[in-house]
Order: sequence, then C-alpha cells, then structure tokens
Amino acid sequence: MAAEVISVDLPMTFRKRGGRKVIVLPDGSQGNPAPSATIDNTMIKAIARAFRWQRLLENGTYGCLDEIAKAERIGPSFVSRVIRLALLAPDIVEAILAGKQPASLTLKELMLPFPVEWERQRVRFGVEVGR
Repeated sequence: MAAEVISVDLPMTFRKRGGRKVIVLPDGSQGNPAPSATIDNTMIKAIARAFRWQRLLENGTYGCLDEIAKAERIGPSFVSRVIRLALLAPDIVEAILAGKQPASLTLKELMLPFPVEWERQRVRFGVEVGR
C-alpha cells in the first residue's frame, strides 16, 4: 500500500526581530499563540542613539551631523537616517520599548524616510493610539 502525501499551504513569512526569527501571519500579527512582548533590542538601541545624538546637537556638543559621524567613526548618511528616529511619535516609541509594536515593523522599515506628522506615522507603521 502506497503512502498518501498530504500537502498543507500556510501563508506566513519569517522576520528577524531582536536577533530572533518570528513567524508573521498575513494580517501582520505575530504567529505566537501566547501574546507576549517582543522586545527588539536593535530597534531600541537605534532609537536611544537617535535621542542621544539629538541631545548632543541641542546642547552644542556637536554642531552638525557630520561632526557626530566623525566622532562616532560612522558614515554621515547613517547618522542622518538614525537621527530621524527622534521624530517618532511618543506612543510609537513607547510601543517599541514595551515590545508592543506590530510584528511586521522592523528597524529596516523605520530607517526608511517616514512622515513627520505623528498620525501619518501611526498609519504608516500600523501602530494604534492607546495600544
């Protein structure tokens, strides 16, 4: 008797989050039955860096992004992409710090240009107010 092969198609993708791979379902939710916070340390470090650099600019330690780049020994374009994270809506930053950001939101996506208006950011990144 020949064995029957059953094929099951599951629509999902894998994303790296905080150094770990997680399953992301088609609706953007995380494929984890237990709702737990997913702290993305790389995202948090980038946001912390952005606020630190902003503070260094505001207090006059550095006069421009090029000076920060030279002091940190990194490229000025990287500095300009990271420092934009200081413009994120406070509730988006809080969601990321608490690990409650959408499973589909990655640092790579945050590093792309985004609107400065907080409401448009929430729509763009899929973060609900009061989440």
